[in-house]
Amino acid sequence: MIVTAIAFILGVQLWWEGPAYGIAFTVFLGQLLIGWSNDLYDYADDVAHKRINKPLVAGTLTPTQLHHTTFLLLPIAAAANLVGPLGFKGGLVYLLGVGCGIAYNFYFKFSIFSFLPYAIACAALPASVYLAVNRTPPMWVLLGGSLIGVAFHFLNVLKDLKQDRESNIGGLPQRVGKAPSAVIAIILLSTAILICIVNNR
Repeated sequence: MIVTAIAFILGVQLWWEGPAYGIAFTVFLGQLLIGWSNDLYDYADDVAHKRINKPLVAGTLTPTQLHHTTFLLLPIAAAANLVGPLGFKGGLVYLLGVGCGIAYNFYFKFSIFSFLPYAIACAALPASVYLAVNRTPPMWVLLGGSLIGVAFHFLNVLKDLKQDRESNIGGLPQRVGKAPSAVIAIILLSTAILICIVNNR
């Protein structure tokens, strides 16, 4: 929902409210693909750690139902982004970000390079909206997005870090530990904020 809200705000700022709703909707579809694929892949681990806030663990949905729904959504989300208000170039760039999110779920969260999908995806989001209005995304926007994305990665891992280690999930935050991850996140966020302030004077 945070990513969708950011997409809507960018759409309003760079375009106007009408297409911003369309942009937010297509971005939301991509985020569903990332979230649902994550829940499917992590199902056994979520059950082992009794994460009953997850619909699959709580029994609200079955893995088969979610699997079918995810594959049904895939072509719809791809088509909506490529022919929607983002345009072909913007939609393609955003789908690159979605691909990074899915790649993180299935591979990168076990790698020391776990930050890389976040860095790319969180730069792709603002870039896609800029491209939708035929504007070249400024470098400071791309850099700021990447830094915020990587900071979020380190912060997001903190709450489950112990359980992740038990499950042999060895991303960079899990390897460096809780305190260093928190410090890294603060530094990255501070840098991103500074870059935004300097470039908006």
